[in-house]
Amino acid sequence: MINKRWYDSDPILKEALELLRLSPESTQSEAAEFMLKLQEQVAGEVIEHVYDIINTYQGKGNRWYDNDPMMLKGVELLRNAPAKIQRVAALKLLIALEQKSFEGVEPV
Repeated sequence: MINKRWYDSDPILKEALELLRLSPESTQSEAAEFMLKLQEQVAGEVIEHVYDIINTYQGKGNRWYDNDPMMLKGVELLRNAPAKIQRVAALKLLIALEQKSFEGVEPV
């Protein structure tokens, strides 16, 4: 089976992002803030790449997160984070979404 989306190959990432996609807007905003904290964990060249992606897709892409600038930045930071950080952050994202609370949750 060929994975169509970047997160389909990891069951935790897939579950977390699918749950996020189906969450209310207020929960998505909290999740975006949570993912933006990843900026502290990734290298400068990754952040530069994320800003290039944002400039390319913001409001123009077909992905569910392309129309919200905060969500787009947060998801792209998650996407471009090192694999270990990505997996830990996705697991914490999934748990916070299931508990419906991001209070005190740090990405890594």
